[in-house]
Amino acid sequence: MITIDRRRMLRWGMIAGGVMTFTAAVGMLEAFEDRLLIYPVLSLGYLLLLWFIPVAGYQSTNVAVLEGMEAPAKGLHNVIAGAVTGLVGGVVLALFAIVINAFDLRDVFVPFSVKLVGLLTHGLGVPDGLPYTVLAPAALGLVGGLMHLPPASVRRRVILAVEWVVVVALLEQVFSQILRQIRLEVVADRVFTLKALEWWAALAVAALVAAVAERTRGGVGRMRERLFAGDPRQRTRNSAWMAVLVLVFLIIIPQLLGSLLSEVLANVGLFLLMGLGLNIVVGLAGMLDLGYVAFFAVGAYTVGVLTSPLSPRFTLEWSWWAALPVAILTSALAGLLVGTPVIRMRGDYLAIVTLGFGEIVRILFLSDWLSPTFGGAQGVQNIPGIPLGFTEVSGVGPEGVLYFALVFVLLAAWISWSLQESRIGRAWTALREDETVAAAMGINIVRAKLNAFVVGAILAGFAGALFAAKLGSVFPSSFELLVSIIILVVVIVGGMGNIPGVAVGAVVLIGVLGGPNLPGLLAEFAEFKLLIYGALLVFMMLRKPEGLVPSVRRSRELHADELTQDAWLDKSGTFAEAPDGGREAG
Repeated sequence: MITIDRRRMLRWGMIAGGVMTFTAAVGMLEAFEDRLLIYPVLSLGYLLLLWFIPVAGYQSTNVAVLEGMEAPAKGLHNVIAGAVTGLVGGVVLALFAIVINAFDLRDVFVPFSVKLVGLLTHGLGVPDGLPYTVLAPAALGLVGGLMHLPPASVRRRVILAVEWVVVVALLEQVFSQILRQIRLEVVADRVFTLKALEWWAALAVAALVAAVAERTRGGVGRMRERLFAGDPRQRTRNSAWMAVLVLVFLIIIPQLLGSLLSEVLANVGLFLLMGLGLNIVVGLAGMLDLGYVAFFAVGAYTVGVLTSPLSPRFTLEWSWWAALPVAILTSALAGLLVGTPVIRMRGDYLAIVTLGFGEIVRILFLSDWLSPTFGGAQGVQNIPGIPLGFTEVSGVGPEGVLYFALVFVLLAAWISWSLQESRIGRAWTALREDETVAAAMGINIVRAKLNAFVVGAILAGFAGALFAAKLGSVFPSSFELLVSIIILVVVIVGGMGNIPGVAVGAVVLIGVLGGPNLPGLLAEFAEFKLLIYGALLVFMMLRKPEGLVPSVRRSRELHADELTQDAWLDKSGTFAEAPDGGREAG
């Protein structure tokens, strides 16, 4: 006899109701209600309100299967449980609508408006619209329960198709721009209406993704085997061809994206440069640095002071190329100055001290004492671009800045990879694992820590030098503590200790959402940017602490017990990974 865990079902229903209530309470539903995603059936506001309901409906009966035990049968009870879970969530949302309709709470909670009640009740108000408020989540919960019935391969294709439809609809600006750049304006105008994806185009995207996912299943693994299998000479030739293809892609992509999207990618490149430097300090050496933006500021101010004709003290008017080595040197010295006092500190104490150094640097640049040199609150202005003889690269031409950022990122990635695979990289890894054991093995702890700080500072100095030329001016307000925190979030979310992971983190957080004072592809989320950062960070720490693209070593460290426990079953193929991190029958 099949039994339903009522307590689990109720818990997921309450969680779903809480997520919907919170989304509406912070104003997301009202803010994005006019932003259509799929024309004319779905807006971004309702997507943000209801997306969690199918997930909760699925999870309400998705239990981990213990090793050696038979997976429970799946059938109508999964569908019923999903519907009831959605119904519970809908009841919670309806109660919220009743409360804000009965009491005027706008003096305390500004988003609790009459318009919000209308959106929650589909324009019918209380009590006429409450059945829709309850039944819509119940229907979506039923859909989540239905996802238990098809085979795992079909379920994966459906989820992937839905994800890609949402991505194409959200990033309409990117896809529309690419279509227009390749002279397909007619296609762009037909596929996108009012900056939203047409409903038939959404179905076409879903069908295409599902078909491609089926045909390419296992293809990536086979391609990897072909590229990196065989004799060393063949692997070298394959790697060289891959490098050429990537280089050609990087050369072409700015021309396809246009000025606005190139500006966004240039910002991604700047944060990726800093992320690669912080990845060495935090991801490899294991030292939590919360004042990393100080090195970024040192590089930017050095270039500004040496190149600007309006420099407060000096009127040297150096070329950017002449100022770049000085900026790298001053950043390295700053790394030594910060690293030397904190050599013997660990954990929270190290984080607090580095945070203090970052704030000290910003306040010094802002102070009246150093304003004759660094301009105080006025900063350093009229910084020239990067001279190339026939032209000058500056923020006026974001494509040129993007090319420079790509070159610097490739250089920084090569340096990071070389150090990671070298003797000093292994010393950093040992330092991260256990400092006492590393010292007992003969590793010079002082030298290893200073090397990490200096290399990280140099990469941040690179980013600062490019930032000064791109912006044309530098101000103390550009180097606040929030910048250090967001760079750290980029490294953590992407995957500490892994270069591709840091790149993915920079694209997702900076490219899509935007930096502290920089726009992203989803500029409409600017008001909720920090809220999304925090929610994403909490989710990653709870569900995927190794990051989106983790390194093999870190993934093994965090899941060593699971891998050891399940090794005998993984070899036999009896069980596979369940969507919630447990085990389910394969």
